[in-house]
Amino acid sequence: MRKKLVSIWVVGALFSTGAFAQTEEAVRYDRALAAGYKAQFICSGLWNGGKSLADIKADELTGIYDRIADIVPTLPEAVDEKERQVRVPFAEDAPPRIAVWNRKTGCTAMPIGFDGITSGAPVKTRIHTDDQVWPMGDRNAAAKSSARSRLLKVAADRSFQPEAYGGKTSAVLVLHKGKIQTEKYKTGHDLHTAQRTWSVAKSMAGTLVGHSVQQHMVDIDAPAQIAEWQSFGDPRASLTIDQLMRMSSGLVSDTAGNRTDPVYMGGAGVSQQTTNWPLLYRPGTRFRYANNDTLLAVLAAQAQHLDRKNKLGNYMPELHDFDPYRFFQKLGMTRTYAETDWQGHHILSSQVWTTARDLGRLGQLYLNNGMWEGERLLPEDWREYVSTPSGPQPEERKFGYGATFWLMNQSEGIPKDTFAGFGNRGQYLVIIPSLDLVIVRRGYDSSESRFDIEAFTRDIVKAAQP
Repeated sequence: MRKKLVSIWVVGALFSTGAFAQTEEAVRYDRALAAGYKAQFICSGLWNGGKSLADIKADELTGIYDRIADIVPTLPEAVDEKERQVRVPFAEDAPPRIAVWNRKTGCTAMPIGFDGITSGAPVKTRIHTDDQVWPMGDRNAAAKSSARSRLLKVAADRSFQPEAYGGKTSAVLVLHKGKIQTEKYKTGHDLHTAQRTWSVAKSMAGTLVGHSVQQHMVDIDAPAQIAEWQSFGDPRASLTIDQLMRMSSGLVSDTAGNRTDPVYMGGAGVSQQTTNWPLLYRPGTRFRYANNDTLLAVLAAQAQHLDRKNKLGNYMPELHDFDPYRFFQKLGMTRTYAETDWQGHHILSSQVWTTARDLGRLGQLYLNNGMWEGERLLPEDWREYVSTPSGPQPEERKFGYGATFWLMNQSEGIPKDTFAGFGNRGQYLVIIPSLDLVIVRRGYDSSESRFDIEAFTRDIVKAAQP
């Protein structure tokens, strides 16, 4: 085991430090990653997000990973509107990287070497419920003008001034007592423009797990049931969904944090990429933020859900699969796309596209403590569960961690019950139950200019209490 861990770390270190950067294989692989990234983001931006190609290139394909930043602009793209596919070549002797759209799960990045498919059938589009009353639709969503809404508008408008909080803001929305007090969008965006959530998707994953718990289909404290860990003697078999949701699995991987390049850019399958890492620490003893933990939590929840459905299906035919699309439709989140790999596994660590209003609806579900339109979608104690620290906590960070949500309970001027989904490039969903308040901020931030969500939240809280 020790030799295996050393080998993993050595190889990971060589790639991360660029020691292989001059080899032909490394250059080719990075070009393949860049092509996959470009195909994926153009595909998702066009047909999930409703954006123009020019806006995608200006916002989504700038400020990106150093590994591919210089390569992406050099690669041409071919957009097939009829088939809703995007192809980006990376080598003369290889098929282009391909991303394919469908109306249920959005865009799928096909694996390197995939040579394409043509259906010839018209691509179906989604049905939206915009004409329904808020929150299921967009009618009567805004609150009447008041002193509070005017103060909130002033605070929200400041977020578009880089000198105020940093970053590059694309959307801000503030909900209070179930109504939109203020919302604003950058030029070229509107209430129906979707962006990638990045790691806010982790909080969405935790919500979906909670929905399965409410249906009595998943037990977060039971062994995770990852198929690849069931061989005799595998210590990972004892890992629980709770430990995975709290980033305390003890698993090692090539990089900590937000990097999962083979899945996000290479078209690798979630199950083949996430399940092969060994334990480095005893589960539940060390916090280590990693995409793998969320991806594994979802795989485990899906496995438990399917197992229980198979056992009870003959007696309870109304049971459904672990289905993000179906869940988000219940909330009126009709422009939310939970994307999958080419094997059908959801990439719920990052790869969800949604609008500011849809994120507001998700926040409202938590303000309602799991109730929606008279139906209980989350357990009564789920909000408390996801927003309560348990076990190891992040070191050298100003925010704590619950279960797929960050905690802002140590921030001056912010209520202690505040919890939030945080995502790369400035995606934020902040939920404050004690004030009946939801704050959504979307952006296209870069590593050189990050948005100060703590200061912004503090100013919104102050404006919400005139």
